[in-house]
Amino acid sequence: MTEIAYNATGRRKTSIARVNMSSGNGQITVNEKPLDSYFSRETLRMMIKQPLELTGMAGKYNIDAIVEGGGLTGQAGALRHGISRALVSIDNDLRLKLKKEGFLTRDPREKERKKYGQKGARKRFQFSKR
Repeated sequence: MTEIAYNATGRRKTSIARVNMSSGNGQITVNEKPLDSYFSRETLRMMIKQPLELTGMAGKYNIDAIVEGGGLTGQAGALRHGISRALVSIDNDLRLKLKKEGFLTRDPREKERKKYGQKGARKRFQFSKR
């Protein structure tokens, strides 16, 4: 019997997550480590599992993900986006639920670049009249 794997890519800030989903018992591995050891914060783990719990697919698929770039929060967001897209490729009827919660929308917010002659992206040096 051939194993059907579903692939998807998720993005957030500067992070990219390549997600492979296959039928199994609900194991999630990120960069060849278990989810709990890669993401130590409970909020990030909850965020990643949101699309699975919303659609009732928790415990039905094994997820193997490769995540690169950015920080942990951006990586968790990218992983959630990738899992959501993979779920839609499994069952297109889930699209409406996931879209309503905003899991299929790529968060476009990026870091604004620092401008020359200024302290940061928006902050200026203190103005002195005299």
